[in-house]
Amino acid sequence: MDWIADIRLTDGPVYWSAWVLGAAAAVYLAWRPNPHKLRRWLVSVAVALGVAVGLVILIHWILVYLTSVFPDDLPTLVLAWVFAGVAALLLVLLRLCRASWRRRALDMIALLAVVLLATVQVNAYFGLNRTVADLTGTALTRIPPLEHELQRHPGQPAQPLAGWTAAGDLPADGVIRTVSIPGTASGLQTRTSYVYLPPAYFASNRPSLPVLVLVPGQPGGPADWLSGGALLPRMASFAAKHGGVAPVVVVVDPNGSQTANNLCMDSDLAKADTYLSVDVPRWIAATLDVDTDPRQWAVGGFSFGATCAVQLVTRHPDVYTGFLAFASEREPALAKERQKTVDAAFHGDTAAFDAQVPLTLLKQRHYDDKVAYFAAGATDPEFVANLETLAAAARGAGFTVESDVVQRTGHSWDMLTPGMDHGLELLARHWGWEH
Repeated sequence: MDWIADIRLTDGPVYWSAWVLGAAAAVYLAWRPNPHKLRRWLVSVAVALGVAVGLVILIHWILVYLTSVFPDDLPTLVLAWVFAGVAALLLVLLRLCRASWRRRALDMIALLAVVLLATVQVNAYFGLNRTVADLTGTALTRIPPLEHELQRHPGQPAQPLAGWTAAGDLPADGVIRTVSIPGTASGLQTRTSYVYLPPAYFASNRPSLPVLVLVPGQPGGPADWLSGGALLPRMASFAAKHGGVAPVVVVVDPNGSQTANNLCMDSDLAKADTYLSVDVPRWIAATLDVDTDPRQWAVGGFSFGATCAVQLVTRHPDVYTGFLAFASEREPALAKERQKTVDAAFHGDTAAFDAQVPLTLLKQRHYDDKVAYFAAGATDPEFVANLETLAAAARGAGFTVESDVVQRTGHSWDMLTPGMDHGLELLARHWGWEH
């Protein structure tokens, strides 16, 4: 049944079928063929739409401002699709009392079609679950754990990458493996992490490869980099352009659960910074054949993960010397109101929080021979503004900075096209190798 797992959800027949069925269902729910009651029905529809707007605003306020489930406003397009689902429900309720059981059945089918369309569109906006396998998680169950023979063997040191050529043929593709990275110093309990090993890693004369640590968004987890981030095909494309050479990529988890937010800081919440700056680098250096020179190490992320990447390089330039930030926040946040973050993570000590914020460090320090890449979706104005602020501060602090505002894209994994390619090429130049 692999063909079912490979069905695409963000484009193709399922996507467009949902459009056709959902649009037809919306017209059906809004239409009132009886001309004698048309005026009353139009008033009812207008009231239902107004109530739907009010409910969506209330839901958004609760999620962002009251409970702080999301630290930033939800995208307007996402709210519009939530409105469509709520409006369809209200229209069904308006017709429920006087409809026959057959009409009620048709109304429920129409409601499900509109909700399906809204769900498909929200998923497509974020670009997270691209296939049925991504949605169900079955793709992840196929990934084996990291084999012993792929781990570092101290008695057989890898060769320097400078001037390296493969002895023999390389495999066509790299591989993804699951790993567990313990929080030895931090005490952090984390979920499964993932490692990408490029074709060059399988050479009999294995070279010392650069390292790219990736952090997912929040809510989310490391697996999002495999589904929404399409990590394997993106890295395969990069490796193919560079003779099988690409960084070893390690996708990590600084939060421990789908909804937790440890801010990528050492705070009252957790020692997430220690995990990412001590535990993860130690594990990589001890387990994988990689270059241990910090100049060959970079970190990247999406949304929360992008914010984390900026934090790590500005706080630990001796560990990571470059970052890829896809839709970074201006600063780490638990809630829309800054004080809620300060209160929860630092007992209200604003100075302690400010001391770790990237914009503070970029004013206080100068970063020689460091690189930064920023990307944001053009229809995501808040994060475009973040990009502009952070990029200017990074340039002022000595970073080599490149950035993209990706057209026709919002707060979505879709910005990785072309962002991931551009970011990786910037890192390759920083690493000093061409293939």
